[in-house]
Amino acid sequence: MSHSNPPQGRGRVLGKVALVTGAGSNPGMGWSIAHLLASEGASVFCTDIQAEAVEACAADIRGAGGSATALRHDVTSAGDWEVAVATLMDQFGRCDILVNNAGIHLYNPIEDVTLEEFRKVYSVNCEGPFLGMKSAIPLMRRGGGGSIVNIGAVCTRLTSSTAIAYTAAKAGLVGMSRAAAVECAPYGVRCNVVHPGTIWTNMMKESANHVERETVPWAKHVPMRRIGDGADIAAAVLYLASDEACYVTGAELFVDGGLTQVLSFGRGTAD
Repeated sequence: MSHSNPPQGRGRVLGKVALVTGAGSNPGMGWSIAHLLASEGASVFCTDIQAEAVEACAADIRGAGGSATALRHDVTSAGDWEVAVATLMDQFGRCDILVNNAGIHLYNPIEDVTLEEFRKVYSVNCEGPFLGMKSAIPLMRRGGGGSIVNIGAVCTRLTSSTAIAYTAAKAGLVGMSRAAAVECAPYGVRCNVVHPGTIWTNMMKESANHVERETVPWAKHVPMRRIGDGADIAAAVLYLASDEACYVTGAELFVDGGLTQVLSFGRGTAD
């Protein structure tokens, strides 16, 4: 598949090939990230465990004039990663950007979380990105470099009383990202983390018991007094994925409207 000209934007990732996991949910961060990267000139390989949803994402990108391919993909499966990488290389011949966005939530008190539940959350949110990096780094090395952007969470700086599995997984992701950044820097492969705050996604709607966006109770704790959009996260990912961030690796970028600054002083509670 040939690269297409970007339908809009300044071509900040023109000619690059990006793999974005968890791209099927709309509204969702992966959906927004895939669309923005495509609009800035990347050929985007969109994956998600929901096959129809991720095909809708890719079709929407193509409808706007961008380049996108969809694949059903379970990020916890090493076999699925092998298929994803082989398919990507067959179609594009390279991998310049990996965005490990796929994730799941679990909010239960420690005493109620089963070992199986804990392992599932950890598997998707930490082991999945590990498999992604393990799969993509050799391709990036052969291509002369690349950018890995892992999607973390504000719970690495603050947390709630019912987020032990999610917090453990995202904290593991941060440590893993730092280690990868140091190990891969000599190869020109960068690894950074974007930490979303309270972002309006389908997963958030479920966590908020499907209330309307305007009535989400957590918004009152955000200094900027609004719930963020997937586009807010996508913009941060675009910067880290682009050559503009060529000297940035091992960094953590909080995109949270100031949420962590307030809650770190004990005012309010994390969502």
